[in-house]
Amino acid sequence: MGLDDALIFTRVVECHSFTQAAQGLGMQKSTVSRRIALLEERLGVRLLNRTTRKLRLTEVGQAYYERCRQIMLDFAEAEQAVMQLQQEPSGLLRITAPIEFGQLFLGRVLGNFMRQYPQISAEVELTSRHVDPVEEGVDIVILVGQPQDSTLIARKLFETGRRLCASPAYLAAHGCPRTVAELVGHRAILLPQDSPRYWPLLDEHIACQRVLSCNNITLAREAALAGAGIAGLPVMISEQAVQSGRLVELLPEARLPIGELYAVYPSRRFQAMKVKTFLDFLMSSLPVEEGRLLEPTAARLLISAP
Repeated sequence: MGLDDALIFTRVVECHSFTQAAQGLGMQKSTVSRRIALLEERLGVRLLNRTTRKLRLTEVGQAYYERCRQIMLDFAEAEQAVMQLQQEPSGLLRITAPIEFGQLFLGRVLGNFMRQYPQISAEVELTSRHVDPVEEGVDIVILVGQPQDSTLIARKLFETGRRLCASPAYLAAHGCPRTVAELVGHRAILLPQDSPRYWPLLDEHIACQRVLSCNNITLAREAALAGAGIAGLPVMISEQAVQSGRLVELLPEARLPIGELYAVYPSRRFQAMKVKTFLDFLMSSLPVEEGRLLEPTAARLLISAP
């Protein structure tokens, strides 16, 4: 089989037209028609049924098209792989991310990335809403939790550990729980993934008195700092407050659910250079210890500048 014939046949099928395929290939319509006829003659089968208005694949034509299309994809991938070795990332990079992650980490990482790769421009939306990267044309969606859509590629970035924290003022007013069982009756500040009835513990079902539910971890931290109750806060936003004494870590032996952040992007046979390079840059830039993301200044490992 000639590669040119496979290309011509594939274009005709995908354009549903000899005329449009010829225009896209820079050939005469009569040439394209003749090449398809010669291909069918050489194979000894009819690949296309032609009418004055439509082209329809025969059963054997459908099977042949699927093989030819795979060959074209492999060929395009090989060409792009070679081209990418000679190119730097460029173009518009569209990203969505959780609000706190964007504020704490993404801005600095992206700024350093764009300084290193000046041909990159970016559009970023910090949001808690569900984003479909295919429908909205987003290159990278950073989200908490593994996506359910199996047609997307999900790359795990890191884990976010949580701990129970309260302010000294709250503990002075309500007492300090010394065991998990003593959490009963304490005032709870909860996040959306937490049960409204129980403390967010992996091994125990301990009833809580919910006083605040919110969908923002910074709001939960600020409420805890103000003495509203005990909160199960991610380490990445609470370490500074714990180290400074503004929050007290409670029951360090208690096991809270681990959050996972993923970078999600459309399932393609090969990534755009800008996407792959940025994800690698992001992974190498974050302050991570044993797979857990740390609060930037508390970790003393700020996003490094080249």
